[in-house]
Amino acid sequence: MREIKNILVTGGAGYVGSALVPELLRKKFKVTVLDLFIYGDTLDKNPNLTLVKGDIRNQELLKKILPNIDAVIHLACISNDPSFELDSNLGKSINFDSFEPMVQLSKELKVYKFIYASSSSVYGIKKERDVNENMSLEPLTDYSIYKAKCENILNNYSTNDFIVTTLRPATVCGYAKRQRLDVVVNILSNLAYHKRKITVLGGDQLRPNIHIKDMVQSYLDVLEADSKKINKNIFNVGTENIKVSDLANLVRDVIGDDVIIEYKETNDKRSYHISSKKIKDVLGFESKYTIKNAIEDLKKAFEKKWLHNTLTNEDYFNIAKMQKINLK
Repeated sequence: MREIKNILVTGGAGYVGSALVPELLRKKFKVTVLDLFIYGDTLDKNPNLTLVKGDIRNQELLKKILPNIDAVIHLACISNDPSFELDSNLGKSINFDSFEPMVQLSKELKVYKFIYASSSSVYGIKKERDVNENMSLEPLTDYSIYKAKCENILNNYSTNDFIVTTLRPATVCGYAKRQRLDVVVNILSNLAYHKRKITVLGGDQLRPNIHIKDMVQSYLDVLEADSKKINKNIFNVGTENIKVSDLANLVRDVIGDDVIIEYKETNDKRSYHISSKKIKDVLGFESKYTIKNAIEDLKKAFEKKWLHNTLTNEDYFNIAKMQKINLK
């Protein structure tokens, strides 16, 4: 098994990346971040950190970066369904069209491990409890369809010298230096704190969530795992599966009893309940943080003024930022 020293994190300045990269550096890895930095740069300077402003679609740039890289953690994408639907051609270009060329180039240039951030949304709507990795994929949107296709592409490149692994994360929540406030727990926490009122669309949908610190730990565990345990393997990564209405009540419990919850009908019926038993059984990964912890962390960030103009600042909202810069 080859020693991992040099890591490329695509999208390393994003929400999860901004929490993952400091942990990689703390563990003494040398890290290269490839990112467009459209949400700014929140990564502290470090002698073992190299920042490259660029596009994952740029093959010539990848040819310069990938030599001597031992592992790629591929986070970069147009994140979530609404952002993807804003410009489906752009989403396809970044999330899908660029994927196989990057995997192929990584393999040719002797990258040893390639870890891909897919999504638990690839399951679509499932009635079964504890949806596991062996169940059929029924993606409902272009975003999740392309995520599923990329999983298959990646596995086709697997060899004993090119170790490939896919994670299917639940919705990430909690505080990070590059904050997102357009995912469900974070949306509700922001509105509850600043508006004292939250609107729940539907409420019966089950949504799996994971604290950002646990999400980071799952990448570290895969990165450092025995290659035989993870090669061509797929892992769900989630903490709690609870109804959106219960999320709202949890937010009110943390933020304050004066928060009003209003319910409205919705056409968004996406509902799924994932099992993370496999990653526990294979790698020993168990989440340590709860959704309540994530809400408490956000509340603290609001109180300490670590985040500014949280209802209007487009840096916290992917769609608003993409519309402003007109990314192509």
